[in-house]
Amino acid sequence: MRLHRNLVYTTIDSLNAIFNEGEYADKVVARALKKDKRWGSSDRKFVAETIYEIVRWKRLYAEIGEVKEPFDRDNLWRMFAVWAVLRGYPIPDWRQLEGTPERKIKGRFDELSKNRAIKESIPDWMDELGVKELGEKVWAKEIAAQNQQAKVILRTNTLKTTREKLRAILMDLDIETEYLQDQSDALVLKERANVFMTDAFKQGLFEVQDASSQLVAPFLDVKPGMRVVDTCAGAGGKTLHIASLMENKGQLIAMDLYESKLKQLKLRAKRNSAFNIEYRIIDTTKVIKKLHEKADRVLIDAPCSGLGVLKRNPDAKWKLKPEFIDNIRKVQSEVLESYSKIVKPGGKLVYATCSILPSENQEQIERFLTTDIGKQFTFIQDHKILASESGFDGFYMALLERKA
Repeated sequence: MRLHRNLVYTTIDSLNAIFNEGEYADKVVARALKKDKRWGSSDRKFVAETIYEIVRWKRLYAEIGEVKEPFDRDNLWRMFAVWAVLRGYPIPDWRQLEGTPERKIKGRFDELSKNRAIKESIPDWMDELGVKELGEKVWAKEIAAQNQQAKVILRTNTLKTTREKLRAILMDLDIETEYLQDQSDALVLKERANVFMTDAFKQGLFEVQDASSQLVAPFLDVKPGMRVVDTCAGAGGKTLHIASLMENKGQLIAMDLYESKLKQLKLRAKRNSAFNIEYRIIDTTKVIKKLHEKADRVLIDAPCSGLGVLKRNPDAKWKLKPEFIDNIRKVQSEVLESYSKIVKPGGKLVYATCSILPSENQEQIERFLTTDIGKQFTFIQDHKILASESGFDGFYMALLERKA
Protein backbone atom coordinates (compact mmCIF):
# COMPACT_ATOMS: atom_id res chain seq x y z
CA MET A 1 0.00 0.00 0.00
CA ARG A 2 2.01 2.94 -1.23
CA LEU A 3 1.26 6.28 -2.81
CA HIS A 4 2.08 6.91 -6.48
CA ARG A 5 3.18 10.38 -7.42
CA ASN A 6 1.23 10.78 -10.69
CA LEU A 7 -2.04 9.63 -9.06
CA VAL A 8 -1.59 12.00 -6.13
CA TYR A 9 -0.71 14.96 -8.41
CA THR A 10 -3.91 14.32 -10.38
CA THR A 11 -5.85 14.24 -7.10
CA ILE A 12 -4.36 17.59 -5.98
CA ASP A 13 -5.12 19.21 -9.37
CA SER A 14 -8.70 17.93 -9.18
CA LEU A 15 -9.23 19.24 -5.63
CA ASN A 16 -7.98 22.63 -6.77
CA ALA A 17 -10.59 22.66 -9.57
CA ILE A 18 -13.40 21.69 -7.15
CA PHE A 19 -12.50 23.90 -4.17
CA ASN A 20 -11.03 26.95 -5.89
CA GLU A 21 -12.58 27.03 -9.35
CA GLY A 22 -16.13 26.00 -8.40
CA GLU A 23 -16.26 22.98 -10.70
CA TYR A 24 -18.56 20.04 -9.96
CA ALA A 25 -16.85 17.00 -8.45
CA ASP A 26 -18.43 14.44 -10.81
CA LYS A 27 -17.25 16.38 -13.90
CA VAL A 28 -13.74 16.83 -12.45
CA VAL A 29 -13.46 13.14 -11.56
CA ALA A 30 -14.65 12.07 -15.03
CA ARG A 31 -11.96 14.27 -16.59
CA ALA A 32 -9.26 13.04 -14.18
CA LEU A 33 -9.97 9.40 -15.04
CA LYS A 34 -9.21 10.06 -18.71
CA LYS A 35 -5.83 11.60 -17.94
CA ASP A 36 -3.62 8.56 -18.47
CA LYS A 37 -4.62 5.63 -20.68
CA ARG A 38 -2.05 3.41 -18.95
CA TRP A 39 -3.86 3.52 -15.61
CA GLY A 40 -5.46 0.26 -14.55
CA SER A 41 -8.77 -0.05 -12.70
CA SER A 42 -7.07 0.16 -9.27
CA ASP A 43 -5.34 3.44 -10.29
CA ARG A 44 -8.61 4.97 -11.46
CA LYS A 45 -10.36 3.73 -8.32
CA PHE A 46 -7.71 5.41 -6.15
CA VAL A 47 -8.06 8.74 -7.97
CA ALA A 48 -11.87 8.79 -7.95
CA GLU A 49 -12.32 7.63 -4.36
CA THR A 50 -9.58 9.86 -2.93
CA ILE A 51 -10.99 12.99 -4.59
CA TYR A 52 -14.49 12.21 -3.31
CA GLU A 53 -13.20 11.36 0.18
CA ILE A 54 -11.34 14.65 0.56
CA VAL A 55 -14.32 16.60 -0.82
CA ARG A 56 -16.62 14.74 1.60
CA TRP A 57 -14.42 15.43 4.64
CA LYS A 58 -13.21 18.89 3.56
CA ARG A 59 -14.08 20.71 6.77
CA LEU A 60 -12.70 18.01 9.07
CA TYR A 61 -9.41 17.70 7.15
CA ALA A 62 -8.98 21.48 6.87
CA GLU A 63 -9.50 21.87 10.65
CA ILE A 64 -7.06 19.05 11.42
CA GLY A 65 -4.51 20.45 8.94
CA GLU A 66 -5.10 23.99 10.27
CA VAL A 67 -5.72 25.47 6.82
CA LYS A 68 -8.37 27.94 5.71
CA GLU A 69 -10.07 28.70 2.39
CA PRO A 70 -9.17 29.69 -0.25
CA PHE A 71 -6.77 26.72 -0.26
CA ASP A 72 -3.43 27.20 -2.01
CA ARG A 73 -1.52 24.14 -3.25
CA ASP A 74 0.39 23.78 0.04
CA ASN A 75 -2.95 23.73 1.87
CA LEU A 76 -4.27 21.03 -0.48
CA TRP A 77 -1.15 18.94 0.17
CA ARG A 78 -1.70 19.34 3.94
CA MET A 79 -5.28 18.12 3.58
CA PHE A 80 -4.06 15.21 1.46
CA ALA A 81 -1.50 14.38 4.17
CA VAL A 82 -4.31 14.30 6.76
CA TRP A 83 -6.29 11.92 4.54
CA ALA A 84 -3.23 9.66 4.03
CA VAL A 85 -2.39 9.48 7.75
CA LEU A 86 -6.00 8.73 8.76
CA ARG A 87 -6.21 6.06 6.04
CA GLY A 88 -2.99 4.43 7.28
CA TYR A 89 -0.76 5.14 4.25
CA PRO A 90 3.00 5.34 4.90
CA ILE A 91 4.03 8.93 4.12
CA PRO A 92 6.63 8.98 1.28
CA ASP A 93 9.66 11.29 1.45
CA TRP A 94 8.31 13.80 -1.08
CA ARG A 95 9.05 17.49 -0.67
CA GLN A 96 5.33 18.37 -0.40
CA LEU A 97 4.80 15.93 2.47
CA GLU A 98 7.95 16.72 4.47
CA GLY A 99 7.39 17.02 8.20
CA THR A 100 3.85 15.56 8.18
CA PRO A 101 2.99 15.48 11.94
CA GLU A 102 1.37 12.05 12.10
CA ARG A 103 0.78 11.90 15.86
CA LYS A 104 -0.62 15.42 15.93
CA ILE A 105 -3.03 14.61 13.08
CA LYS A 106 -4.39 11.58 14.95
CA GLY A 107 -4.68 13.59 18.18
CA ARG A 108 -6.52 16.46 16.49
CA PHE A 109 -8.87 13.99 14.80
CA ASP A 110 -9.88 12.55 18.20
CA GLU A 111 -10.29 16.00 19.71
CA LEU A 112 -12.24 17.60 16.83
CA SER A 113 -14.54 14.57 16.46
CA LYS A 114 -16.33 15.70 19.63
CA ASN A 115 -18.02 18.46 17.59
CA ARG A 116 -20.65 16.93 15.27
CA ALA A 117 -20.53 19.63 12.56
CA ILE A 118 -16.74 19.17 12.28
CA LYS A 119 -16.82 15.39 12.72
CA GLU A 120 -19.46 14.97 9.98
CA SER A 121 -17.78 17.74 7.97
CA ILE A 122 -20.74 20.04 7.29
CA PRO A 123 -21.33 23.79 7.67
CA ASP A 124 -22.73 24.89 11.06
CA TRP A 125 -25.93 26.25 9.46
CA MET A 126 -26.66 22.82 7.92
CA ASP A 127 -26.20 21.10 11.28
CA GLU A 128 -28.57 23.60 12.94
CA LEU A 129 -31.16 23.18 10.17
CA GLY A 130 -31.00 19.38 10.36
CA VAL A 131 -31.57 19.43 14.14
CA LYS A 132 -34.42 21.94 13.80
CA GLU A 133 -36.25 19.90 11.15
CA LEU A 134 -35.53 16.28 12.14
CA GLY A 135 -34.56 16.46 15.82
CA GLU A 136 -31.14 15.76 17.33
CA LYS A 137 -31.37 11.96 17.33
CA VAL A 138 -32.62 11.41 13.76
CA TRP A 139 -30.34 14.08 12.28
CA ALA A 140 -27.21 12.65 13.97
CA LYS A 141 -27.92 9.22 12.42
CA GLU A 142 -28.92 10.69 9.06
CA ILE A 143 -25.89 12.92 8.50
CA ALA A 144 -23.57 10.04 9.48
CA ALA A 145 -25.34 7.84 6.89
CA GLN A 146 -25.05 10.59 4.27
CA ASN A 147 -21.26 10.45 4.70
CA GLN A 148 -21.07 6.80 3.66
CA GLN A 149 -20.06 6.00 0.10
CA ALA A 150 -23.12 5.41 -2.10
CA LYS A 151 -23.68 1.93 -3.51
CA VAL A 152 -23.95 1.52 -7.28
CA ILE A 153 -27.49 0.41 -8.19
CA LEU A 154 -28.62 -0.58 -11.66
CA ARG A 155 -32.18 -0.45 -12.97
CA THR A 156 -32.95 -3.09 -15.59
CA ASN A 157 -34.47 -1.66 -18.74
CA THR A 158 -37.41 -4.05 -19.05
CA LEU A 159 -38.12 -2.80 -22.59
CA LYS A 160 -35.04 -4.78 -23.63
CA THR A 161 -34.26 -7.49 -21.09
CA THR A 162 -35.08 -9.07 -17.73
CA ARG A 163 -33.21 -8.63 -14.48
CA GLU A 164 -32.16 -12.30 -14.51
CA LYS A 165 -30.71 -12.04 -18.03
CA LEU A 166 -28.93 -8.77 -17.20
CA ARG A 167 -27.41 -10.33 -14.10
CA ALA A 168 -26.06 -13.25 -16.15
CA ILE A 169 -24.62 -10.90 -18.83
CA LEU A 170 -22.82 -8.88 -16.13
CA MET A 171 -21.59 -12.04 -14.42
CA ASP A 172 -19.85 -12.99 -17.70
CA LEU A 173 -18.03 -9.63 -17.47
CA ASP A 174 -16.93 -10.44 -13.88
CA ILE A 175 -19.37 -7.83 -12.51
CA GLU A 176 -21.19 -9.45 -9.61
CA THR A 177 -24.59 -8.15 -8.56
CA GLU A 178 -27.22 -8.93 -5.95
CA TYR A 179 -31.00 -8.68 -6.11
CA LEU A 180 -32.74 -6.06 -4.03
CA GLN A 181 -35.72 -7.33 -2.09
CA ASP A 182 -39.10 -5.81 -3.10
CA GLN A 183 -37.59 -3.97 -6.10
CA SER A 184 -38.12 -6.09 -9.18
CA ASP A 185 -35.86 -4.13 -11.58
CA ALA A 186 -32.91 -3.34 -9.29
CA LEU A 187 -29.44 -4.91 -9.11
CA VAL A 188 -26.81 -3.85 -6.56
CA LEU A 189 -23.14 -4.06 -7.53
CA LYS A 190 -21.11 -6.10 -5.02
CA GLU A 191 -18.03 -4.05 -5.89
CA ARG A 192 -17.78 -0.71 -7.67
CA ALA A 193 -17.06 -1.01 -11.40
CA ASN A 194 -17.18 1.29 -14.40
CA VAL A 195 -20.38 -0.15 -15.83
CA PHE A 196 -20.70 2.67 -18.39
CA MET A 197 -17.91 1.07 -20.44
CA THR A 198 -19.81 -2.22 -20.88
CA ASP A 199 -21.62 -3.22 -24.07
CA ALA A 200 -24.65 -3.99 -21.89
CA PHE A 201 -24.87 -0.28 -20.99
CA LYS A 202 -24.20 0.90 -24.55
CA GLN A 203 -27.02 -1.40 -25.75
CA GLY A 204 -29.41 0.20 -23.24
CA LEU A 205 -29.97 -2.86 -21.07
CA PHE A 206 -29.77 -0.83 -17.86
CA GLU A 207 -29.43 2.61 -16.30
CA VAL A 208 -27.60 3.55 -13.11
CA GLN A 209 -30.27 4.76 -10.68
CA ASP A 210 -30.37 4.73 -6.88
CA ALA A 211 -32.78 2.31 -5.21
CA SER A 212 -34.83 5.13 -3.64
CA SER A 213 -35.19 6.92 -6.97
CA GLN A 214 -36.39 3.64 -8.51
CA LEU A 215 -39.42 3.69 -6.18
CA VAL A 216 -40.88 6.89 -7.66
CA ALA A 217 -42.15 5.65 -11.06
CA PRO A 218 -44.01 2.60 -9.60
CA PHE A 219 -45.51 4.92 -6.92
CA LEU A 220 -47.11 6.93 -9.76
CA ASP A 221 -49.14 3.80 -10.68
CA VAL A 222 -48.78 4.18 -14.47
CA LYS A 223 -50.34 1.74 -16.94
CA PRO A 224 -49.67 1.12 -20.66
CA GLY A 225 -51.80 3.40 -22.85
CA MET A 226 -52.09 6.29 -20.38
CA ARG A 227 -51.15 9.91 -20.97
CA VAL A 228 -48.40 10.69 -18.45
CA VAL A 229 -46.54 13.98 -17.92
CA ASP A 230 -43.13 14.22 -16.23
CA THR A 231 -43.01 17.95 -15.52
CA CYS A 232 -39.39 18.26 -14.29
CA ALA A 233 -37.83 15.53 -16.40
CA GLY A 234 -34.21 16.74 -16.34
CA ALA A 235 -31.91 14.16 -17.94
CA GLY A 236 -34.68 11.66 -17.43
CA GLY A 237 -33.81 8.77 -15.10
CA LYS A 238 -37.40 8.56 -13.85
CA THR A 239 -38.86 9.35 -17.31
CA LEU A 240 -37.13 6.29 -18.75
CA HIS A 241 -38.40 4.15 -15.86
CA ILE A 242 -41.95 5.37 -16.53
CA ALA A 243 -41.54 4.56 -20.25
CA SER A 244 -40.56 0.99 -19.43
CA LEU A 245 -43.52 0.59 -17.02
CA MET A 246 -45.80 1.89 -19.80
CA GLU A 247 -44.26 -0.74 -22.14
CA ASN A 248 -43.84 2.03 -24.76
CA LYS A 249 -47.66 2.24 -25.05
CA GLY A 250 -49.47 5.54 -24.58
CA GLN A 251 -48.04 9.05 -24.46
CA LEU A 252 -45.29 10.20 -22.12
CA ILE A 253 -44.56 13.94 -22.20
CA ALA A 254 -41.17 14.93 -20.77
CA MET A 255 -40.94 18.62 -19.86
CA ASP A 256 -38.14 20.76 -18.52
CA LEU A 257 -37.00 24.37 -18.42
CA TYR A 258 -33.66 23.44 -19.99
CA GLU A 259 -33.31 22.25 -23.56
CA SER A 260 -29.83 20.82 -22.84
CA LYS A 261 -31.30 18.35 -20.32
CA LEU A 262 -33.98 17.20 -22.74
CA LYS A 263 -31.30 16.67 -25.40
CA GLN A 264 -29.49 14.36 -22.97
CA LEU A 265 -32.76 12.55 -22.30
CA LYS A 266 -33.33 12.08 -26.06
CA LEU A 267 -29.96 10.32 -26.38
CA ARG A 268 -30.69 8.11 -23.37
CA ALA A 269 -34.20 7.30 -24.65
CA LYS A 270 -32.77 6.24 -28.02
CA ARG A 271 -30.31 3.90 -26.27
CA ASN A 272 -33.16 2.56 -24.10
CA SER A 273 -35.52 2.09 -27.11
CA ALA A 274 -38.10 4.24 -25.28
CA PHE A 275 -40.23 5.49 -28.19
CA ASN A 276 -43.36 6.90 -26.57
CA ILE A 277 -41.71 10.08 -25.22
CA GLU A 278 -42.50 13.61 -26.45
CA TYR A 279 -40.24 16.49 -25.42
CA ARG A 280 -41.47 19.96 -24.47
CA ILE A 281 -39.43 22.89 -23.19
CA ILE A 282 -41.30 25.01 -20.64
CA ASP A 283 -40.45 28.37 -22.21
CA THR A 284 -43.84 30.05 -21.58
CA THR A 285 -46.82 29.47 -19.27
CA LYS A 286 -48.82 28.45 -22.37
CA VAL A 287 -46.95 25.11 -22.48
CA ILE A 288 -48.52 24.19 -19.12
CA LYS A 289 -51.94 25.73 -19.83
CA LYS A 290 -52.34 23.65 -23.01
CA LEU A 291 -52.14 20.51 -20.85
CA HIS A 292 -54.62 21.55 -18.12
CA GLU A 293 -56.77 18.56 -17.06
CA LYS A 294 -55.31 16.40 -19.85
CA ALA A 295 -53.11 13.84 -18.03
CA ASP A 296 -53.92 10.56 -16.29
CA ARG A 297 -50.71 10.82 -14.28
CA VAL A 298 -48.35 13.69 -13.45
CA LEU A 299 -44.94 13.47 -11.84
CA ILE A 300 -43.50 16.57 -10.19
CA ASP A 301 -39.92 15.63 -9.34
CA ALA A 302 -39.44 19.02 -7.76
CA PRO A 303 -36.21 21.03 -7.55
CA CYS A 304 -34.92 20.71 -3.98
CA SER A 305 -31.96 21.15 -1.63
CA GLY A 306 -30.64 17.66 -2.46
CA LEU A 307 -30.00 16.98 1.24
CA GLY A 308 -31.03 13.36 0.70
CA VAL A 309 -28.27 12.67 -1.83
CA LEU A 310 -25.14 14.08 -0.14
CA LYS A 311 -23.47 10.65 -0.20
CA ARG A 312 -23.71 10.83 -4.00
CA ASN A 313 -22.90 14.57 -4.31
CA PRO A 314 -20.60 15.43 -1.39
CA ASP A 315 -19.55 18.75 -2.95
CA ALA A 316 -23.17 19.94 -2.56
CA LYS A 317 -22.42 20.40 1.16
CA TRP A 318 -20.11 23.27 0.25
CA LYS A 319 -22.13 24.71 -2.65
CA LEU A 320 -25.49 24.85 -0.82
CA LYS A 321 -26.45 28.07 0.97
CA PRO A 322 -29.32 28.64 3.46
CA GLU A 323 -30.88 31.28 1.18
CA PHE A 324 -31.01 28.73 -1.67
CA ILE A 325 -33.14 26.45 0.51
CA ASP A 326 -35.48 29.34 1.44
CA ASN A 327 -35.81 30.14 -2.24
CA ILE A 328 -36.36 26.56 -3.38
CA ARG A 329 -39.27 26.13 -0.95
CA LYS A 330 -41.06 29.01 -2.73
CA VAL A 331 -40.30 27.39 -6.12
CA GLN A 332 -41.69 24.05 -4.87
CA SER A 333 -44.97 25.71 -3.82
CA GLU A 334 -45.33 27.47 -7.18
CA VAL A 335 -44.51 24.34 -9.17
CA LEU A 336 -47.04 22.26 -7.20
CA GLU A 337 -49.83 24.78 -7.74
CA SER A 338 -49.05 25.31 -11.42
CA TYR A 339 -48.28 21.77 -12.61
CA SER A 340 -51.00 20.02 -10.58
CA LYS A 341 -53.56 21.61 -12.94
CA ILE A 342 -52.34 19.20 -15.64
CA VAL A 343 -53.97 16.25 -13.79
CA LYS A 344 -57.42 15.40 -15.10
CA PRO A 345 -60.29 14.64 -12.69
CA GLY A 346 -59.77 11.10 -11.37
CA GLY A 347 -56.08 11.26 -12.30
CA LYS A 348 -53.10 10.99 -9.94
CA LEU A 349 -50.12 13.16 -9.06
CA VAL A 350 -46.81 12.32 -7.39
CA TYR A 351 -44.74 15.07 -5.77
CA ALA A 352 -41.18 13.86 -5.12
CA THR A 353 -37.90 15.33 -3.85
CA CYS A 354 -34.46 13.99 -3.00
CA SER A 355 -34.58 15.95 0.27
CA ILE A 356 -35.08 14.75 3.84
CA LEU A 357 -36.40 18.08 5.19
CA PRO A 358 -40.09 18.08 6.21
CA SER A 359 -40.31 21.76 5.10
CA GLU A 360 -39.62 20.64 1.51
CA ASN A 361 -41.76 17.53 1.77
CA GLN A 362 -44.83 16.81 3.88
CA GLU A 363 -45.20 20.49 4.87
CA GLN A 364 -45.34 21.45 1.17
CA ILE A 365 -48.12 18.88 0.63
CA GLU A 366 -50.04 20.07 3.72
CA ARG A 367 -49.84 23.68 2.49
CA PHE A 368 -50.81 22.72 -1.08
CA LEU A 369 -53.96 20.91 0.10
CA THR A 370 -55.22 24.20 1.60
CA THR A 371 -54.92 26.13 -1.73
CA ASP A 372 -57.78 26.52 -4.24
CA ILE A 373 -56.33 23.93 -6.62
CA GLY A 374 -55.12 21.72 -3.75
CA LYS A 375 -58.67 21.41 -2.38
CA GLN A 376 -59.52 19.50 -5.56
CA PHE A 377 -57.08 16.74 -4.53
CA THR A 378 -57.23 13.92 -1.99
CA PHE A 379 -54.07 12.83 -0.19
CA ILE A 380 -53.61 9.06 -0.66
CA GLN A 381 -50.22 8.24 0.91
CA ASP A 382 -46.62 9.35 1.21
CA HIS A 383 -43.30 7.62 1.61
CA LYS A 384 -40.38 9.12 3.56
CA ILE A 385 -37.00 7.47 3.00
CA LEU A 386 -34.02 8.20 5.24
CA ALA A 387 -30.52 7.04 4.26
CA SER A 388 -29.95 5.97 7.88
CA GLU A 389 -32.85 3.50 7.63
CA SER A 390 -32.66 2.34 4.00
CA GLY A 391 -28.92 2.48 3.25
CA PHE A 392 -29.82 4.32 0.03
CA ASP A 393 -30.59 7.96 -0.83
CA GLY A 394 -32.93 10.08 1.27
CA PHE A 395 -36.17 10.67 -0.65
CA TYR A 396 -39.76 11.76 -0.29
CA MET A 397 -42.81 11.03 -2.43
CA ALA A 398 -46.49 11.87 -1.95
CA LEU A 399 -49.38 10.44 -3.99
CA LEU A 400 -52.47 12.62 -4.51
CA GLU A 401 -55.64 11.98 -6.53
CA ARG A 402 -57.71 14.68 -8.24
CA LYS A 403 -61.36 14.40 -7.25
CA ALA A 404 -63.53 13.14 -10.10
